[in-house]
Amino acid sequence: MFSFRTSSFMEQPDLVLRSGKIAMLCNQVAWHPEYGEYLFETLTRRNNLVKVFMPEHSLYGKIAENIEIEEIDTAISVESLSDRDALVIELQDVGSRYGNFINTVYSLFNTIKQHDIQISVYILDRLNPAGRQVEGTMGSNGLPHRHGLTLGEISNMFYSELNCKFPLHIISATAEKVNKDLLSWTIPPFTDFAGLFTSHFYSGQCLWRGTNVSYGHGTTRPFERFGAPYMESLFDYNLSNGYDNWNDPRNPISNENLYIRWDRFVPAYGLYKDQICFGFQLMFIPGVTYHALNHALRLIRFVRDTCPQFKFEGLEFMLDDDVLYNYVSGRIEWEETKEYIKTEEQKWIRKAKKYLLYDEAPWRVK
Repeated sequence: MFSFRTSSFMEQPDLVLRSGKIAMLCNQVAWHPEYGEYLFETLTRRNNLVKVFMPEHSLYGKIAENIEIEEIDTAISVESLSDRDALVIELQDVGSRYGNFINTVYSLFNTIKQHDIQISVYILDRLNPAGRQVEGTMGSNGLPHRHGLTLGEISNMFYSELNCKFPLHIISATAEKVNKDLLSWTIPPFTDFAGLFTSHFYSGQCLWRGTNVSYGHGTTRPFERFGAPYMESLFDYNLSNGYDNWNDPRNPISNENLYIRWDRFVPAYGLYKDQICFGFQLMFIPGVTYHALNHALRLIRFVRDTCPQFKFEGLEFMLDDDVLYNYVSGRIEWEETKEYIKTEEQKWIRKAKKYLLYDEAPWRVK
C-alpha cells in the first residue's frame, strides 16, 4: 500500500503512529522550527519512540532520554527492525546517486521485502537542493549522477521496481514547515556539504574521490576547489600553450558558464593534510545553467593527460559506466561521450515521469 500525503507528519491520524512501537532513521536535519527541537525529541514525549537509527557522521552523544541509538553504515539489519510497528525516515538527499542515504533506503526496502517484515514506513520528504536538473547516465541502482528527484520520489521508484507490499507513506515536502522556513542546505546533511554552491558542483566534483586529487576535503570549500601537490606543474600551462588564461574559450578546461581560478590550498585533514595543493576553484555564476558532470569529466581527462602522477583507479566504480570510463581513460573523445550522455539523460527523464510526486518535471541542459 502506497500513499502520498499532503498534511504534515504530526497531523497524521494513523493508529500505528499513536500507539505502536516507532523507530526513526534520521540525522541532524530532523530539526523542526515550529517545535524548536528535533523530531525524535517531539516523538519521545509520546512514549512510543523506542529506537533511532543514525547514519555515520550524524549527531553524537546522548540525544534523548531512554531512547536506544544505533549508528548504521548503509544498512539496517533484520534484527534491528523486528518488533517495530513503524519506521519514520527523515533525511536530506543531496540530489546525486553518490549519496549513502539513497543506498540506505534501497537496502531497507529490500530487507523488508525479502524477510516479509511487518512494518509501516513513513518518509518525510524534503526539497532537493540540486533542483530538478538531470546529469549523467543511469548506473546499477537505476539513477543518473544527478537525478533531479526528491528522496520521496526515489523511494516511490524503489518501491515500485522492487514490487514491495509493505505500507509506504510519503509526507509531501510542501506539507512541512521546515521546507518553507529553511533552505534545504541550512543544516548540512554531512560535513562536506557546505552550502548552496555545493549542490551545483557535487554531481561532478565528487568524482575526484576516486582519484589522488583532493576535492577540497579539509577546506572551507569542498567540491568547489580541487588540486594536488603535483599539479604545481600546471602553473605555466597557459603560457606554454598560447592561452590567455584558464577562462580562454580555447582552453581545454574552460567553461562559459562559470569562472575558473588558479588556486592553492592546504587541507586541514584528509588527503594531503598539511600539504600545499595546487589546482583550481570553480566559481558558480548565479542564474547560469551549469552541467557539473560534463565539466568534471573534461577536467579529469585534462589532469590525466597533463599530470603523469595522476591516478584514478577508483573512478571505474564511481562512474559505473564503461563509456564514461573510456573517455577519462583517453580511449574515446568528448563529442561521442557528450552525445551518449545526452541520450541517457533523455531516457532517465522519460522513466522518472512515472514516479513524480510534484508538478515540476526533471529537465536536462540542452
